Amino acid sequence: MKKEYWIILIVYITMQLSGVIGVPLVAYIGTLLGKSMQEMEIISVTSWIVISFTITLIITLVLLRKEMKDHTLMRNSASAASSITWAIGGVFLAFFAQTIAANIESLIGIEMGSENTQQIMQLIQASPIIIIVSSVIGPILEEIVFRKILFGSLHKRMNFFLAALISSVIFALAHAEIEHILLYSAMGFTFAFLYVKTKRIIVPIFAHVAMNTFVVILQLNKDNIENWLKDMEKIQSFIGGFL
Repeated sequence: MKKEYWIILIVYITMQLSGVIGVPLVAYIGTLLGKSMQEMEIISVTSWIVISFTITLIITLVLLRKEMKDHTLMRNSASAASSITWAIGGVFLAFFAQTIAANIESLIGIEMGSENTQQIMQLIQASPIIIIVSSVIGPILEEIVFRKILFGSLHKRMNFFLAALISSVIFALAHAEIEHILLYSAMGFTFAFLYVKTKRIIVPIFAHVAMNTFVVILQLNKDNIENWLKDMEKIQSFIGGFL
Protein backbone atom coordinates (compact mmCIF):
# COMPACT_ATOMS: atom_id res chain seq x y z
CA MET A 1 0.00 0.00 0.00
CA LYS A 2 1.24 3.48 -0.85
CA LYS A 3 2.62 5.68 1.91
CA GLU A 4 -0.07 8.28 1.15
CA TYR A 5 -2.76 5.66 1.67
CA TRP A 6 -1.42 4.73 5.09
CA ILE A 7 -1.35 8.39 6.10
CA ILE A 8 -4.96 8.84 4.93
CA LEU A 9 -6.06 5.79 6.95
CA ILE A 10 -4.32 7.09 10.07
CA VAL A 11 -5.80 10.59 9.61
CA TYR A 12 -9.29 9.11 9.06
CA ILE A 13 -9.11 6.90 12.16
CA THR A 14 -7.73 9.80 14.19
CA MET A 15 -10.61 11.96 13.00
CA GLN A 16 -13.15 9.35 14.10
CA LEU A 17 -11.64 9.28 17.60
CA SER A 18 -10.83 12.99 17.85
CA GLY A 19 -14.18 13.96 19.37
CA VAL A 20 -12.96 12.85 22.78
CA ILE A 21 -10.60 15.82 22.79
CA GLY A 22 -12.12 18.09 20.15
CA VAL A 23 -15.65 18.40 21.54
CA PRO A 24 -14.58 19.41 25.08
CA LEU A 25 -12.02 21.81 23.56
CA VAL A 26 -14.66 23.56 21.44
CA ALA A 27 -17.01 23.67 24.43
CA TYR A 28 -14.29 25.26 26.57
CA ILE A 29 -13.50 27.86 23.89
CA GLY A 30 -17.22 28.63 23.69
CA THR A 31 -17.41 29.31 27.42
CA LEU A 32 -14.45 31.67 27.12
CA LEU A 33 -16.44 33.58 24.50
CA GLY A 34 -19.36 34.00 26.88
CA LYS A 35 -21.48 30.94 26.04
CA SER A 36 -22.85 28.73 28.80
CA MET A 37 -21.85 25.05 28.97
CA GLN A 38 -25.48 24.13 28.32
CA GLU A 39 -25.50 26.20 25.11
CA MET A 40 -22.25 24.55 24.00
CA GLU A 41 -23.54 21.02 24.60
CA ILE A 42 -24.81 20.61 21.02
CA ILE A 43 -22.80 23.38 19.36
CA SER A 44 -19.50 21.79 20.38
CA VAL A 45 -20.48 18.42 18.88
CA THR A 46 -21.72 19.78 15.56
CA SER A 47 -18.86 22.25 15.27
CA TRP A 48 -16.24 19.59 15.83
CA ILE A 49 -17.87 17.24 13.33
CA VAL A 50 -17.68 19.93 10.64
CA ILE A 51 -14.14 20.95 11.58
CA SER A 52 -12.70 17.44 11.83
CA PHE A 53 -14.33 16.11 8.66
CA THR A 54 -13.34 19.18 6.65
CA ILE A 55 -9.71 19.02 7.79
CA THR A 56 -9.58 15.29 7.03
CA LEU A 57 -11.00 15.82 3.53
CA ILE A 58 -8.49 18.58 2.79
CA ILE A 59 -5.57 16.44 3.96
CA THR A 60 -6.86 13.48 1.93
CA LEU A 61 -7.22 15.49 -1.28
CA VAL A 62 -3.78 17.05 -0.83
CA LEU A 63 -2.21 13.60 -0.41
CA LEU A 64 -4.01 12.32 -3.52
CA ARG A 65 -3.36 15.39 -5.69
CA LYS A 66 -0.51 13.76 -7.68
CA GLU A 67 -2.54 10.62 -8.26
CA MET A 68 -5.55 12.63 -9.44
CA LYS A 69 -3.32 14.37 -12.00
CA ASP A 70 -1.84 11.10 -13.27
CA HIS A 71 -3.64 10.56 -16.58
CA THR A 72 -2.05 7.12 -17.08
CA LEU A 73 -4.38 5.77 -14.38
CA MET A 74 -7.38 6.81 -16.49
CA ARG A 75 -6.46 4.75 -19.56
CA ASN A 76 -8.47 1.71 -18.50
CA SER A 77 -11.28 3.70 -16.92
CA ALA A 78 -14.80 3.82 -18.30
CA SER A 79 -15.68 6.65 -20.66
CA ALA A 80 -17.35 9.78 -19.31
CA ALA A 81 -20.72 8.75 -20.77
CA SER A 82 -20.49 5.24 -19.34
CA SER A 83 -19.40 6.59 -15.96
CA ILE A 84 -22.36 8.99 -15.82
CA THR A 85 -24.72 6.13 -16.68
CA TRP A 86 -23.26 3.89 -13.97
CA ALA A 87 -23.25 6.75 -11.45
CA ILE A 88 -26.96 7.41 -11.94
CA GLY A 89 -27.83 3.74 -12.22
CA GLY A 90 -25.70 3.07 -9.17
CA VAL A 91 -28.06 5.11 -7.01
CA PHE A 92 -30.94 2.79 -7.87
CA LEU A 93 -28.67 -0.25 -7.56
CA ALA A 94 -27.65 0.84 -4.06
CA PHE A 95 -31.27 1.33 -3.00
CA PHE A 96 -32.17 -2.07 -4.48
CA ALA A 97 -29.35 -3.78 -2.56
CA GLN A 98 -30.33 -1.92 0.62
CA THR A 99 -33.98 -2.97 0.20
CA ILE A 100 -33.07 -6.64 -0.20
CA ALA A 101 -30.76 -6.51 2.82
CA ALA A 102 -33.41 -4.73 4.91
CA ASN A 103 -36.00 -7.38 4.03
CA ILE A 104 -33.59 -10.17 4.99
CA GLU A 105 -32.88 -8.43 8.30
CA SER A 106 -36.61 -8.08 8.90
CA LEU A 107 -37.13 -11.81 8.22
CA ILE A 108 -34.56 -12.76 10.85
CA GLY A 109 -36.12 -10.45 13.43
CA ILE A 110 -33.98 -7.33 13.19
CA GLU A 111 -36.02 -4.15 13.59
CA MET A 112 -35.96 -1.68 10.73
CA GLY A 113 -34.60 1.79 11.33
CA SER A 114 -31.11 3.05 12.00
CA GLU A 115 -30.08 4.61 15.29
CA ASN A 116 -27.11 6.12 13.47
CA THR A 117 -29.44 7.85 10.98
CA GLN A 118 -31.64 9.15 13.79
CA GLN A 119 -28.65 10.61 15.62
CA ILE A 120 -27.49 12.33 12.43
CA MET A 121 -30.97 13.75 11.88
CA GLN A 122 -31.02 15.15 15.42
CA LEU A 123 -27.69 16.87 14.76
CA ILE A 124 -28.99 18.24 11.43
CA GLN A 125 -32.07 19.67 13.13
CA ALA A 126 -29.82 21.31 15.72
CA SER A 127 -27.34 22.56 13.12
CA PRO A 128 -28.31 22.23 9.41
CA ILE A 129 -24.67 22.61 8.31
CA ILE A 130 -24.22 18.96 9.32
CA ILE A 131 -26.01 18.10 6.05
CA ILE A 132 -22.78 19.01 4.24
CA VAL A 133 -20.93 16.39 6.27
CA SER A 134 -23.57 13.64 6.11
CA SER A 135 -24.41 14.13 2.43
CA VAL A 136 -21.12 15.25 0.87
CA ILE A 137 -17.93 15.19 2.91
CA GLY A 138 -18.70 11.93 4.73
CA PRO A 139 -19.52 9.90 1.58
CA ILE A 140 -16.45 11.25 -0.25
CA LEU A 141 -14.15 10.23 2.59
CA GLU A 142 -15.82 6.83 3.01
CA GLU A 143 -15.46 6.00 -0.69
CA ILE A 144 -11.82 7.03 -0.73
CA VAL A 145 -11.02 5.08 2.45
CA PHE A 146 -13.18 1.97 2.08
CA ARG A 147 -13.34 1.59 -1.71
CA LYS A 148 -10.28 3.25 -3.23
CA ILE A 149 -7.81 2.38 -0.48
CA LEU A 150 -9.08 -0.72 1.38
CA PHE A 151 -10.99 -2.47 -1.39
CA GLY A 152 -8.55 -1.32 -4.08
CA SER A 153 -5.55 -2.64 -2.17
CA LEU A 154 -7.26 -5.95 -1.34
CA HIS A 155 -8.47 -6.42 -4.93
CA LYS A 156 -4.86 -6.42 -6.11
CA ARG A 157 -4.25 -9.53 -3.96
CA MET A 158 -7.55 -11.41 -4.21
CA ASN A 159 -10.71 -11.75 -6.27
CA PHE A 160 -13.55 -9.25 -6.27
CA PHE A 161 -15.83 -11.18 -3.91
CA LEU A 162 -13.30 -11.59 -1.08
CA ALA A 163 -11.97 -8.03 -1.45
CA ALA A 164 -15.50 -6.59 -1.48
CA LEU A 165 -16.57 -8.81 1.44
CA ILE A 166 -13.68 -7.81 3.71
CA SER A 167 -13.82 -4.08 2.89
CA SER A 168 -17.64 -4.02 3.12
CA VAL A 169 -17.69 -5.71 6.53
CA ILE A 170 -15.11 -3.21 7.80
CA PHE A 171 -17.24 -0.44 6.30
CA ALA A 172 -20.28 -1.84 8.14
CA LEU A 173 -18.45 -2.18 11.46
CA ALA A 174 -17.22 1.42 11.16
CA HIS A 175 -20.86 2.56 11.39
CA ALA A 176 -21.12 0.93 14.84
CA GLU A 177 -24.44 -0.80 14.17
CA ILE A 178 -23.66 -4.50 14.36
CA GLU A 179 -27.32 -5.45 13.96
CA HIS A 180 -27.33 -3.80 10.51
CA ILE A 181 -24.06 -5.29 9.31
CA LEU A 182 -25.85 -6.95 6.37
CA LEU A 183 -27.42 -3.63 5.32
CA TYR A 184 -24.16 -1.69 5.31
CA SER A 185 -22.26 -4.59 3.72
CA ALA A 186 -24.78 -4.70 0.86
CA MET A 187 -24.15 -1.01 0.24
CA GLY A 188 -20.39 -1.62 0.42
CA PHE A 189 -20.64 -4.41 -2.17
CA THR A 190 -22.64 -2.15 -4.48
CA PHE A 191 -20.17 0.72 -4.30
CA ALA A 192 -17.24 -1.68 -4.76
CA PHE A 193 -18.94 -3.07 -7.87
CA LEU A 194 -19.38 0.44 -9.28
CA TYR A 195 -15.71 1.19 -8.63
CA VAL A 196 -14.51 -2.00 -10.34
CA LYS A 197 -16.91 -1.59 -13.24
CA THR A 198 -15.79 1.96 -14.08
CA LYS A 199 -12.40 2.22 -12.37
CA ARG A 200 -13.42 5.75 -11.38
CA ILE A 201 -13.86 6.49 -7.67
CA ILE A 202 -16.08 9.44 -8.58
CA VAL A 203 -18.81 6.98 -9.65
CA PRO A 204 -19.41 5.34 -6.24
CA ILE A 205 -18.88 8.76 -4.64
CA PHE A 206 -21.74 10.18 -6.71
CA ALA A 207 -24.01 7.22 -5.90
CA HIS A 208 -23.16 7.45 -2.19
CA VAL A 209 -23.69 11.22 -2.04
CA ALA A 210 -27.01 10.97 -3.90
CA MET A 211 -28.20 8.14 -1.66
CA ASN A 212 -27.33 9.93 1.59
CA THR A 213 -28.86 13.18 0.34
CA PHE A 214 -32.09 11.42 -0.59
CA VAL A 215 -32.32 9.79 2.84
CA VAL A 216 -31.78 13.16 4.57
CA ILE A 217 -34.47 14.85 2.44
CA LEU A 218 -36.82 11.95 3.13
CA GLN A 219 -36.23 12.13 6.88
CA LEU A 220 -36.63 15.91 6.99
CA ASN A 221 -39.99 15.62 5.21
CA LYS A 222 -41.11 12.49 7.01
CA ASP A 223 -44.17 14.10 8.61
CA ASN A 224 -45.29 15.67 5.33
CA ILE A 225 -44.92 12.37 3.51
CA GLU A 226 -46.90 10.52 6.18
CA ASN A 227 -49.69 13.12 6.01
CA TRP A 228 -49.72 12.87 2.21
CA LEU A 229 -50.03 9.08 2.39
CA LYS A 230 -52.90 9.40 4.86
CA ASP A 231 -54.65 11.86 2.55
CA MET A 232 -54.19 9.49 -0.37
CA GLU A 233 -55.71 6.65 1.66
CA LYS A 234 -58.73 8.85 2.48
CA ILE A 235 -59.18 9.78 -1.17
CA GLN A 236 -58.94 6.14 -2.23
CA SER A 237 -61.48 5.15 0.43
CA PHE A 238 -63.82 7.94 -0.69
CA ILE A 239 -63.56 6.92 -4.36
CA GLY A 240 -63.95 3.29 -3.39
CA GLY A 241 -67.31 4.08 -1.84
CA PHE A 242 -68.70 4.96 -5.29
CA LEU A 243 -67.40 1.81 -6.97
